[in-house]
Amino acid sequence: MYDYIIIGGGIVGLSTAWQLQAAHPDKRILLIEKESGYAHHQTGHNSGVIHAGVYYAPGSLKAKFCKEGVAATIAFCNKHNIKYEQCGKLLVATNDLEFERMKALYQRCLQNELEVEWLDAAALKQREPNIVGVGALFVPTTGIVNYTQVCNKMAEEFTEMGGEVKLSHTVTAINETADKITVCTRHAGQTVSFDGGFLIACAGLAADRIAKMTGIAIDFQIIPYRGEYYRLPPKHNRIVNHLIYPIPDPDLPFLGVHLTRMIDGSVTVGPNAVQGFKREGYGKLNFSLQDTWQMLTFSGFWKVTAKHFVSGIRETLDSWLKTGYLKRVQKYCPQITVDDLQPYPAGIRAQAVMADGTLVHDFLFADTPRSLHVCNAPSPAATSAIPIGNYICQKVYEHQR
Repeated sequence: MYDYIIIGGGIVGLSTAWQLQAAHPDKRILLIEKESGYAHHQTGHNSGVIHAGVYYAPGSLKAKFCKEGVAATIAFCNKHNIKYEQCGKLLVATNDLEFERMKALYQRCLQNELEVEWLDAAALKQREPNIVGVGALFVPTTGIVNYTQVCNKMAEEFTEMGGEVKLSHTVTAINETADKITVCTRHAGQTVSFDGGFLIACAGLAADRIAKMTGIAIDFQIIPYRGEYYRLPPKHNRIVNHLIYPIPDPDLPFLGVHLTRMIDGSVTVGPNAVQGFKREGYGKLNFSLQDTWQMLTFSGFWKVTAKHFVSGIRETLDSWLKTGYLKRVQKYCPQITVDDLQPYPAGIRAQAVMADGTLVHDFLFADTPRSLHVCNAPSPAATSAIPIGNYICQKVYEHQR
């Protein structure tokens, strides 16, 4: 009998397990992950950016967690000798409309109490000779790291403190009674069950399905969106000194195509945002009948698709035609050519969508008497994982009172 069972070996689940075990060394805590290792999905397929929190509404959990997360992530990396770099980010305006939007972002940075510097075109060119624009915002606290390394270290600390891990265990059922909660899994062709006093689900792409297993009547569904990247050839590893982001369109849910310096020294271009037809479909033509049918029979999918139909078509065309994707990059970095766009693994965003078609942009939780479910942990969840994990622990304590 475990005191706590945690589902999910991504960075949010690991952060929660690690902090829960540290706070309660006498408790038996089990983490269940269906893959053979950690960070196999959203955590291991993101851009590796330590986000400063530029875009988020003042007072929101996203803004609070992101700012706290930068400091916590860097402290964790320093403690465990994990390589990171605070190279800073430039948000570049390339026309008058983006320049006006940049003014609003500047005010948002000030409201969120972030360090930010306003650059005119000349100052931008001085910092980034290969980037063109009419102005930019420089946010120096933004950094880069390998989040899989962070996850592996959290898992190591968790187990060293007495935590247990069951890898390659796929959750098939959850049964809750007044006395306990039982998690059934499939492992090596066998059914295995684990009893616990309380369940914490950080299931990412399967968050809605795990919630339904506990009988929660949810009114959202996880809709997968593929973020496709390219990597530039090694000759362009020094093409930029910072991370280069466009000024986002506030009417669209994603940030646009950017140039990202990676901790391994390479530079990636992306992501776009195209409809996925498999929740864990990282290949170009991946398809799951179950995932697609569940998506197509959910009213919220059709409503959100209709709302963003034009941008969705544009993103899909750019996915298949490099020339369209290239134009979005050349807007601020004209030196890049179509031959520079080399293959790189895609990522999948687990986007919670409500039945009315509303995209859930902040954290979403659901619960039963013996479980707490993280139904939506939006970007920048990796940056914010340590404060998110602490917040989840606090919610569990309050729930159990």
